[in-house]
Amino acid sequence: MKNESLARKIALERIRVLLALAEARTVENSKESRRLAKRYTDIARKISSHYKVTIPKDLKYRVCSGCGNFLVPGINCTVRLASSHGYIAYSCECGNERHFLYKTRGKTKS
Repeated sequence: MKNESLARKIALERIRVLLALAEARTVENSKESRRLAKRYTDIARKISSHYKVTIPKDLKYRVCSGCGNFLVPGINCTVRLASSHGYIAYSCECGNERHFLYKTRGKTKS
């Protein structure tokens, strides 16, 4: 229906705005602003599940799946490069890790 697609479009826009606000609040790095940032990510997840809209990958990977914090390197997470395995690891302050592949695995065709 026309209304459903419009609702999903608005929901996706709101998710993007909420996660941008969460990033801005996390960068401020005070206790109150971090609490607000976590609340923004929680609201974005609820909107996503209610309207059955997937959070875009570029933003989804910036949210910790363990605690819900918005990940900003140097503020609430550390980044390391595992070059022998071909991935980047983001470690949140809650102890949860996210791995992002940057190398393809397997044999190359020759």
